Amino acid sequence: MIGCLLIHGFTGSPYEIEPLASHLSGRGWRIETPVLAGHGGDSRSLRDVTWNDWVRSAEEVLQDMVITCRKVYVIGFSMGGMIAAHLATRYNIDRLVLLNASLFYMNPRQLFRDAASIIKKHFTSEIDARDAYRRYLRKAVTTPPRAVIHFRHLVKVLRQELPHITVPTLIIQGGQDDLVEPRSASYIYNQIRSKEKYMHILPQSKHMICHDCEQAQLFDLIDHFLGK
Repeated sequence: MIGCLLIHGFTGSPYEIEPLASHLSGRGWRIETPVLAGHGGDSRSLRDVTWNDWVRSAEEVLQDMVITCRKVYVIGFSMGGMIAAHLATRYNIDRLVLLNASLFYMNPRQLFRDAASIIKKHFTSEIDARDAYRRYLRKAVTTPPRAVIHFRHLVKVLRQELPHITVPTLIIQGGQDDLVEPRSASYIYNQIRSKEKYMHILPQSKHMICHDCEQAQLFDLIDHFLGK
């Protein structure tokens, strides 16, 4: 069996990568989208965890996958991209996909405003859209400063590991991302040592790339890289 681990971003949840997870699940693969420690609920829960706990949440799932699956692919979104890159230096995975990996970032709190605007467009119920919008905006003011500090430290530490990546890697960056600077993609591409590596910019996509207007192109790129 092929296993695919998808890792969400800072203060986010599997919702961020759910469209891609659903798309890939049609292949009969083992799909895992773990909730990182302190995430997925009240953002105040982030007060009780560290960046090492976030990494461990994904690592524990990957440890089982490398034992039980004949091939393992790891896909990371935003902060999850940095965690995915880190895991690729420590485990024998087959392919790595980085989506808007948060190497060079702007204001982390901008994530919630961008996410809220995307969510508002995709809910069919106006009531559900309004509730989801409010939840994401609440995160902008309730995320503990300590969690932001740990996010920044994670990026600082894990970026040093990029030259140790040798696994085939696909890097995709939204050209209109207002949280992660698009130059992150080229920096990662130049730093990793993979013989097989690709970089694509989706010019109209913002940070929530799996939910955005170039979703079809995103899926096509990933399908081609992972093999249909």
